[in-house]
Amino acid sequence: MKSLDMKKIAVLDDYQTVALESADWTPLNGRAEITVYNDHVDDDECLIDRLVPFDAICVMRERSPLPRKILERLPNLRFISSAGARNASIDLPAARDLGIVVSATGANGSGAPELTWALILAAARHIPKEVTSFQKGGWQTTVGQDLSGSTLGVIGLGKIGRQIAKVGQAFGMDFIA
Repeated sequence: MKSLDMKKIAVLDDYQTVALESADWTPLNGRAEITVYNDHVDDDECLIDRLVPFDAICVMRERSPLPRKILERLPNLRFISSAGARNASIDLPAARDLGIVVSATGANGSGAPELTWALILAAARHIPKEVTSFQKGGWQTTVGQDLSGSTLGVIGLGKIGRQIAKVGQAFGMDFIA
C-alpha cells in the first residue's frame, strides 16, 4: 500500500544506468518512489506528460532542458536536483517564481579535462585505428604526432580550461586561449 505522503521522484536521462549506484538512496526507502528513465525525451509535450506526476526531478547534467514553459505545466514539482555544480538548462528564475527548489551536487571538475586529454591523445596517436589493427592480429600502422612543440587552442580559461592548458604545458605544448 502506498503511503499518502510517499513522494514521486524521476531521474532523467540516466543513459549509463549509474544514478542509483552513484548515491546513497536508502534514506528515501519507504518515503519515495523512484523512477529512473534511461532514455531521452526530446519532445516538450511528451516530457511534460512523463513528468506531471512527480514531486521531484533529478537531472543528469544538461540533457533535458527545463525552461519556464515546461516547469509551469508541472503542478506537483517542488524540487529539482542536478548532477554537477552548474546546469544552464534549468530556468532558475522560473523555478524560483514557481516555488521550486533547485539544488546541485558537488563536482570535482576533473572529468571534462580528463576526457578532453583522452580524446586529444587518442587522435594524436591514432589509438582507435591502432587498437583495431591489434585486434585483427596486426601491429602499428601509423606514426603518431608528438604533442611537444604543438599549439593547443583552449576556448576560455575558466576552471576546466586552466586544467587543460596546464596539462598541455606539461606535454611541452604552447597554448592560446
